Amino acid sequence: MLWESCVKGRFAVFTYTLILACAAIGLSLSGLPPHPLWVVLAIVAGAVALVGVYDLTQKHHAILRNYPIMGHFRFLLEQIRPEMRQYFFEDEKFGQPFSRDRRSVVYQRAKNVLDKRPFGTNYDVYAPGFEWATHSLAVTKQDVSTYRTHIGEKSTARPYSASLLNISAMSYGSLSRNAILALNKGARQGNFYHDTGEGGFSPYHRENGGDIVWEIGSGYFGARTPDGNFSADMFKETASAPQIQMVELKLSQGAKPGHGGVLPAAKVTEEISRIRGVPMGQDCISPPSHSAFSTPIGLLEFVAQMRDLSGGKPAGFKLCIGHPWEFLAICKAMIETGIYPDFIVVDGKEGGTGAAPIEFMDHLGLPLREGLSFVNNALIGIGARDRIKIGASGKIATGIDMARAFALGADWCNAARGFMFAVGCIQAQSCHTDRCPTGVATQDPSRYRALDVLDKAQRVTQFHHQTLHALAEITAATGLSHPKEFKLEHFNRRVSHTETVSFADIYPRLEEGALLDKPNATNLSDAWRRARPDSFAMA
Repeated sequence: MLWESCVKGRFAVFTYTLILACAAIGLSLSGLPPHPLWVVLAIVAGAVALVGVYDLTQKHHAILRNYPIMGHFRFLLEQIRPEMRQYFFEDEKFGQPFSRDRRSVVYQRAKNVLDKRPFGTNYDVYAPGFEWATHSLAVTKQDVSTYRTHIGEKSTARPYSASLLNISAMSYGSLSRNAILALNKGARQGNFYHDTGEGGFSPYHRENGGDIVWEIGSGYFGARTPDGNFSADMFKETASAPQIQMVELKLSQGAKPGHGGVLPAAKVTEEISRIRGVPMGQDCISPPSHSAFSTPIGLLEFVAQMRDLSGGKPAGFKLCIGHPWEFLAICKAMIETGIYPDFIVVDGKEGGTGAAPIEFMDHLGLPLREGLSFVNNALIGIGARDRIKIGASGKIATGIDMARAFALGADWCNAARGFMFAVGCIQAQSCHTDRCPTGVATQDPSRYRALDVLDKAQRVTQFHHQTLHALAEITAATGLSHPKEFKLEHFNRRVSHTETVSFADIYPRLEEGALLDKPNATNLSDAWRRARPDSFAMA
């Protein structure tokens, strides 16, 4: 494989340049009649070969380590992109959550370089769909050290103080060992948590000691019997690790709700097979639904079991909202059983870093804003909002994304894509092929060696710090003392060229206990009537 890479793959240009340089130098020193062309060729080829040697040994650019010499052409095109965008790059649709400008901001913040730009906004502020936050003349001072939320204070023996921004679920297996090491080290340096994803609590999550939220999916990887069912004993043993701060049950994920997960056989190494408890040579598949429970009451009993087995750590679940009556059925089950999760993470259908069928990716599940507003309203409606914290994930990467999520009801935010960019992802869209050019999403040692853990861990920490700093500036400009004070009234959307509305009009908030006291008077009355605590089916 290495020889193939050298002669016709990613090292080919460097290999042939090195051969040419050696040949030209040899001819120049051979004693044959000198020719100026040999000398010029020796100098040029030698200089280019030295660039290739530097590329292979430097640690700041994974692209150059994996593609010596060739990688410079990519950076050259990046340099001319802003001036040549109208000729070479298709414009993105208005309002897309991850425009090229936003990706640039993530890279700049991860590298701790200037993220300012001149000449005003690139948005058409009079186009329908444009959104903005209102600001105050009474600007406040901010203390970013207070940007944390306390989870499980009322129901657990070991509550956790989480940063307002954390690393969302991405599994070892989908990501490389070096990517996981860098993410976790960055999380430890920045004092925020790292969600394992459903692929298990690997040695690379453990090595640097960053706070961990252990996610258990329908495959029960890391707590799995040989026949694929949940193992309480294995779960208890792993969950007792001091590094694990919370345990999370994954019901669904934004990119492919109701589909389950797939790690292609090409990425199932012997080590991953051992960590996950699955055979090599086969796709590693998470079923679309859980075998440990099948009803809302069963779901809550399982969450309570996770809390008990972990020694009293906060326990909750993550989902992308689908049928509204199903989540309301969980709410009814909370009331009937008296079992409440410590937290719920709402995943928007626009999120997800893993591969998914295009139909699922584009057309299944509620987007984050609608899902977040719905869950917040449902918990308010049953009088349980003060005992359950809500996390939000789904293309959150900037301070304004976070502020908007807080206004819609979130207590904290998780980000996946932004942190992937911080460790070097360039969205080459080759994750499933095991040929990631930056070493982020591959199990090929010759590729992930290009990702320097120390360098990328620092970028992870810097991205987190700079994004919270941006949030602090927005919070200050809005006249608030803390991001938790963002309300729907602070955000507006243009609905036509001449009309704007407040988020309070778009996402109306229920009154406390409304689903219990006057369910027929709410906009959730029909779904509430259909919800059953003993079944996910409609009544």
